[in-house]
Amino acid sequence: MSPELHRYYRSLAADTDERVLPAPDRLRRSADRWARRRAALTVLAAAGLVAGTVAGSQLVLAAGPGPDPAPPPAGTPTPRPSSVAPSVVPSSPPPPSPSVGRTPGSRSPAVTTTPPAAATLTTIPDRAFFVLPAANDAGTGNYFGPGPVLPVLCGASPGDERVVAQRARSLPYRRAGATADEVPSGNYRHSITIYRSGGAGAALAELRAAVRACPEQPARGTPPVTVRQRLLPDSGYGDESVLFETRTPYRDANGDPSGGDEVHLIRAVRVGDVVSLLWEQGWESTSTERAQFDADSRRAVEAVRRWLD
Repeated sequence: MSPELHRYYRSLAADTDERVLPAPDRLRRSADRWARRRAALTVLAAAGLVAGTVAGSQLVLAAGPGPDPAPPPAGTPTPRPSSVAPSVVPSSPPPPSPSVGRTPGSRSPAVTTTPPAAATLTTIPDRAFFVLPAANDAGTGNYFGPGPVLPVLCGASPGDERVVAQRARSLPYRRAGATADEVPSGNYRHSITIYRSGGAGAALAELRAAVRACPEQPARGTPPVTVRQRLLPDSGYGDESVLFETRTPYRDANGDPSGGDEVHLIRAVRVGDVVSLLWEQGWESTSTERAQFDADSRRAVEAVRRWLD
């Protein structure tokens, strides 16, 4: 061992011998004192933490209560954060609300429809006119064109201001049993007139009044003769009908009355706002045969009904 090292050991032994270890009871009292000190520090730290918490609560309460957040609707899943930005889908505007009602329990709206008003008749087709039976066909055809549809009744013109449309034709006919080389037995002036709503009934009423107001009138010719008109009872044709006759005395070659009358029948039949008028004018001074006239009047009414249906 070197002298220097030996000297260090001697110094260490001297220092140790001079320090006396404390007795056990002294060490115990010292340890208890340190334990009490640590407990006191712990209590002080806890008290400071509580004081800070209370002060913070008072500051929050002083600021006033904020609005409670609205709870999510029932069944709504809690949104989760996503790192992907949601795609924006442009929304189309909602369709306009229909002006129709919805029936209870139905999936589609109950459409309330208003039935359209009946179309006003403005034209008269060929099919509105009746066709003669083959036995009565004179073989001359019928001719549409202008001209009077009624005999003159002292200048009266019933229902003209209410007329919507009118067509008229001339239709020669032959009595059943006539031979093919005979001249026609007579000629019909057949007209169909469309009136405004209610005008057809008024026109027939005016026609009755005109016949009553004109029982007789002078006829054309030289020398002049008197033509007489009168209403005849009638029923069973269309919605209503007016039947009257005209009587003109027969004349000889000199124009003088020769006895007897040339008689012609006129029947106006209303079907709704349409009037079918059949005026039998004769052929070379022939008179109307009532049975043939009545049969052709029925044919005329049926043709109008088929057209209107």
